[in-house]
Amino acid sequence: MPDSFFVFAVLALLSTPGPTNTLLTVGAATRGLRASLPLLLGELFGYLAVVVPLATVAASLLEGRPVLAVALRLAAAGWVLFLAIRLWRVSTVQKSEASSAPVTVGQVFLTTVLNPKAPIIGLVIMPHGSLGDIAPALGFFSLLVLAAGTGFLILGSLVGRASVLSPRLVYRVAAGCLVVFSLGLAGSASGLV
Repeated sequence: MPDSFFVFAVLALLSTPGPTNTLLTVGAATRGLRASLPLLLGELFGYLAVVVPLATVAASLLEGRPVLAVALRLAAAGWVLFLAIRLWRVSTVQKSEASSAPVTVGQVFLTTVLNPKAPIIGLVIMPHGSLGDIAPALGFFSLLVLAAGTGFLILGSLVGRASVLSPRLVYRVAAGCLVVFSLGLAGSASGLV
C-alpha cells in the first residue's frame, strides 16, 4: 500500500491547475458533467502511458540526458500553445457551434502524455521496479487520477451553469491559462540546457 507521502505528492500534483485540468474544466463547462466523464479515460490512460514505462524501465535510461528533457518540455509547450490557440478560436464562433465542445478524449490523452506532471510522477513519486512490483501503487494512483479529474469536471460543470459566465469567457480564460502554461514549460526547458 502506498504511504502518505505518495498520496499527498500525487494529489498535490494532480490538483494543481494545468493543461489537462484546464481541458477537463472546459469540457465539462461546455457539455456538462455526465457527457464529459469519458474525458477521464483520456487523462488516466495518458498518465499510465508515461508513468508505467518510466517507473518500470526508463528511469535509469533517462539519467544524464538533459537534451531529452528539453525536447520533451518543448514538445509539451508546443502542444499546450496549440490548444490555447484552438480554444481562443472556438471562443469566436457562434454560441451554437461553441457548445459542441471542442475537447476530445484524444486531446486530453495527448495533453496528459505531454504534461510535465507525468514524468515527475513516473520518475520521482512512483516506486520503480517490475510491473508486478508497482501494481498496487499504480492501482492507487489510478484512483487518485480519477478522483482529481472528477473534481475538475465538477468545477467545469458548475462554471458552465453559472449564468454570469459566457462560454466565450470560459474559452478565453482557459486559452490564456494554457498560454501561460506553455510559456512556463518553454522557459523551464531553456533552464535545463
